Amino acid sequence: MDFNAISNQLLKELGGKDNIAETEACVTRLRVSIKDMSKVNLQAIRETEGVLGVIESETLQIVFGPGTVNKVYEAFNEACMADNKADSTKEKADAFTVAKENKAEQRQKYDKPLQRFLKKIASIFIPLLPGIVAAGLINGVTNVINFATKGALSGIWWYECIRTMGWALFTYLPIYVGMLAAKEMGGSAILGGIAGAMCISNASMPLLTTFGDKQVTLPFTGAVYVPGNGGIIAAVIASSAFALLEKKIRKIMPDLLDTFISPLLVLIIGSLAIILVIQPISSWLANVIYNVIETVYDKMGMIGGYILSAGFLPLVAVGLHQALMPIHVMLNDPSGPTKGINYLLPVLMMSGGGQVGAGLALYFKTKNKKLKRFIRDSIPVGILGVGEPLMYAVTLPLGRSFLTACIGAGFGGALAAAFHLGAVSQGLSGLFGLLIVQPGQQIQYVIAMLAAYLGGFVLTWFFGVDEKKINEIYSIN
Repeated sequence: MDFNAISNQLLKELGGKDNIAETEACVTRLRVSIKDMSKVNLQAIRETEGVLGVIESETLQIVFGPGTVNKVYEAFNEACMADNKADSTKEKADAFTVAKENKAEQRQKYDKPLQRFLKKIASIFIPLLPGIVAAGLINGVTNVINFATKGALSGIWWYECIRTMGWALFTYLPIYVGMLAAKEMGGSAILGGIAGAMCISNASMPLLTTFGDKQVTLPFTGAVYVPGNGGIIAAVIASSAFALLEKKIRKIMPDLLDTFISPLLVLIIGSLAIILVIQPISSWLANVIYNVIETVYDKMGMIGGYILSAGFLPLVAVGLHQALMPIHVMLNDPSGPTKGINYLLPVLMMSGGGQVGAGLALYFKTKNKKLKRFIRDSIPVGILGVGEPLMYAVTLPLGRSFLTACIGAGFGGALAAAFHLGAVSQGLSGLFGLLIVQPGQQIQYVIAMLAAYLGGFVLTWFFGVDEKKINEIYSIN
């Protein structure tokens, strides 16, 4: 695969470098912020070698899959340095453009303060996904190796070097989260990073120092300081509070003193707030989240798995799924209660399987050629784990098919709970989910996903196909 040729082609179809505002690579997608969408040829991009799909939301998302996207991203950034003439072409309506329009309409319908807040939370964690995926895989695989070999590789320099990379990400994750959260909230990234550092346990931290034979105790409670209280949640809240405090102080601080005094006040006031208020509240909130997940997943078993999987896509439709991103990070933290194994994610991943099953049922039963074409566009990327085109262009507009897809996905979620499937990382789904489930659980994962396919297919075939409504929605002009 010639990544330079692919990048040059993409740059041309995107309207040239002058039409590119910003680029970013996540786990499977090249995200491009476009200045003028009228200069973009979506159909040509979709047909470019290596492209698995194209989704337009706030940014244009070009799906390449894990690994490939990083190579394309590097070549694309180099291609952006060259001069390219803008090429304006007319967009052809397909599943991806229809999905974009429907998704925009859905977002506008549910564009409430809560959704906007959760979008900010998601924006904090998206840049972290490549590191979380890599570090999670390292931790998961090395744990299996240690168990299988009874620690035969322990102490070997190159093996411990690799393990250190997995350890480093999650050990210092509060700092990275703090910097990104402060930046997202309009504050100084470095001050947010310092807020996150307060949530990291380090023996040399002055608050943990022993003076004589006594440790430092906190007021009111008399307890010893525990830096890990609240975990990632505390880091997000603390760094966001630092950003808000910084903006308020800078508004009233004279310009002559601003550079020196404002950050000093933020750190002094903010550090006291972290210890006395933010961390206790965050610790309570984290315990509530863990208890809810344990109740639904462990105590309710297959029923809980069914409910979680069947109810996930409605959360996606209204934008509430973004609240789960920090929870997934907490579950993948090796120092957390689940020891880095995320038991929630595989259950939720089954929701995409229900959509694929519903799409296949619609394809084989409907006679509407336009809908068939949309399904042909969106099924391949849906199988790979990119479900937006199938959801927003096919099932959600039909209503009944979306419902049968969700109900059918629950069967896969029930099996995922019964098999106790766990993920060592996040950021992938569908077929790519095989890369992040615990080693040795790949077969059970496939069985659960096939159950979701079958559930979505059967329920949609018998109850989810309304040919009259299909022809109304997908009428050929």
